[in-house]
Amino acid sequence: MWHNRLGLAAAVLLASLAALWSIGKVSLVPPGVKPRVVSMSAANTRVLVDAPDSVVLDLSVPTGNLQAMTNRGVLVGNVMASQPVRQYIGRRVNVDPNLLQIASPITPEFPRPLAVASRGSTRDILKMPDQLRLSIQANPTVPVLDIYAEAPTPELAEQLANGAVDGMKDYLRDLGNAEGVPAERRVKLTQLGRAKGGLINPGVRIKLAALTFVVVFVVSSISVLALSRVRQGWKLGGVARAHSGA
Repeated sequence: MWHNRLGLAAAVLLASLAALWSIGKVSLVPPGVKPRVVSMSAANTRVLVDAPDSVVLDLSVPTGNLQAMTNRGVLVGNVMASQPVRQYIGRRVNVDPNLLQIASPITPEFPRPLAVASRGSTRDILKMPDQLRLSIQANPTVPVLDIYAEAPTPELAEQLANGAVDGMKDYLRDLGNAEGVPAERRVKLTQLGRAKGGLINPGVRIKLAALTFVVVFVVSSISVLALSRVRQGWKLGGVARAHSGA
């Protein structure tokens, strides 16, 4: 490649443009480059599903009620992934509910999720870091739900995990009021600490740009060398035909 300076410059330029495109959105009108979302963050929190007469704190409540509340927790987790609750979560996080992907809990008693918030497609792999995901897992032995959130930034992931809990509380409150269920007979959700989040793939922007540059540069260099050899073959063939004609 060093002997083909024009081809080397073209390969470097093409690789640089590809690396820039992998981490930024280039626009010509108006001219500029906007950062592309490539990082992913996660946050998690835990929720206790309890009764007003707490199964956990009140020793007068029979321990047999613990299994009943555990089953109720699985039900609450599945309801959290339903369409009505998504509206409440979206309002809490201030995002479009249709952008949420929510996976409901799976247990031996509930081998398949009762609700999935949105349908995926083959294009999902191209926009994975930009999506908002919630995964709800139910503990099979105690009435506790683990909520895992994924979003482009740690702050948004934390808001999403906390918003899932707060949105579910809002839904249960409004549903209880609409159905006329007394407060002493309603399910009580207690969040065991606010969500904490962090980056899943730190430094991914530099790694992605470097990998894209190397791959495109290697492919471009191979193409330049191949074209150069073809041209040399044509020249040698032309010289040989000229000599044979002479």
